[in-house]
Amino acid sequence: MQAVEVTKSTRKPTNLSLDSALLKEAKSLGINVSRSAEAGIAEAVKSHKQAKWLKENAKAMASSNAYVEANGLPLAQYRQF
Repeated sequence: MQAVEVTKSTRKPTNLSLDSALLKEAKSLGINVSRSAEAGIAEAVKSHKQAKWLKENAKAMASSNAYVEANGLPLAQYRQF
């Protein structure tokens, strides 16, 4: 999966509870904990939005797939591959 691109926007100071050993190791490795947490949260938001979209559109996707299965792809005769 591709990395999530974090857009520049207003940042808000936030308190997080993190595993102390993990935090210590991340800092010793020079990892920017704030940016890493932000990237992880952005990925989680993206994943949840995808799952929500799939759930909300499952009926339409099933209908479309059933049509293609029964009738083939529309305009398939014009495909170049």
